[in-house]
Amino acid sequence: MKAIAIREYGAPDVLQLVDLPIPVPGEGEVLIRVAASGVNRPDVLQRKGRYPVPPGASDLPGLEVAGEIVAGDKAAMQSAEIAMGDQVCALVAGGGYAQYCVAPAAQCLPVPKGLDMIQAASLPETFFTVWSNVFDRGHLEAGETLLVQGGTSGIGVTAIQMAKAMGAQVIATAGSDDKCHACLELGADAAINYKTQDFSQEVRTLTQGAGVDVILDMVAGAYVAREVDCLAEDGRLVIIAIQGGTQADFNAAKVLMRRLTITGSTLRPRSVEFKRAIAHRLRETVWPLIECGAIKPTVFATFPAAEAAAAHALMESNRHIGKIVLTW
Repeated sequence: MKAIAIREYGAPDVLQLVDLPIPVPGEGEVLIRVAASGVNRPDVLQRKGRYPVPPGASDLPGLEVAGEIVAGDKAAMQSAEIAMGDQVCALVAGGGYAQYCVAPAAQCLPVPKGLDMIQAASLPETFFTVWSNVFDRGHLEAGETLLVQGGTSGIGVTAIQMAKAMGAQVIATAGSDDKCHACLELGADAAINYKTQDFSQEVRTLTQGAGVDVILDMVAGAYVAREVDCLAEDGRLVIIAIQGGTQADFNAAKVLMRRLTITGSTLRPRSVEFKRAIAHRLRETVWPLIECGAIKPTVFATFPAAEAAAAHALMESNRHIGKIVLTW
């Protein structure tokens, strides 16, 4: 099979098209003939040597795929309500940049009705992440307000739509007026240009001083202190990336006095059982919202898999709004 390997750590051009044996699925796994592979920020970090591969996972990049099941553990497929020949999308711990990919059956979901393979490949990584962090960890409820940092990222476009579909109010930040407009078109109630406005002050103004209930943060660093300032009482800050650095200096007294929660997580190293529970909730709660059009995949660009370097260059340029997908 053809696959995209990381020749050495470095710039996008270290991604190399190679020939490899087709992987063999083990217990609990299926083999997917891949039609499309999603590109995500962790792939870029892995290419740079800053995101270690979990033990036992493929060292090929790629955390999500869409394609057809061509082999696998029949009992595991039955348990996951999928079957040989089904078109599925899947969350994987690695190996997604390839014509064939092994995935835990429990982490496969049917391609939602009305979606093509490219759209389906854009779903798993961000949908699993947003559900786990905004709803399971952040406990966002209908009627509450969510602040999404980076509203036009793959995570951002998913969080905006999912939170709105679940009855929440959404404020998003983005790095240009055009991107703020895109956030509003996706359903955000307000959008803040973080390059020209102080998001913390704007949030307090927009909420009449009350603050937001949940913040989904991909920046960390110096953002944390400002996020503490704009959380409502009993507010929850969920950190899922550290693009702004690992060190944060904030007023801990505000955390005590307003009963704030600061938490975070990484999804890739979590167990199959953990991800199985998320897959079940997505299939039950979110997939119907996709199939009725309440939530729509947001694919900004597609590239032939052999042009993975160009896809990574686009992601690092931050010009995209939504997802980038490779096709096979």
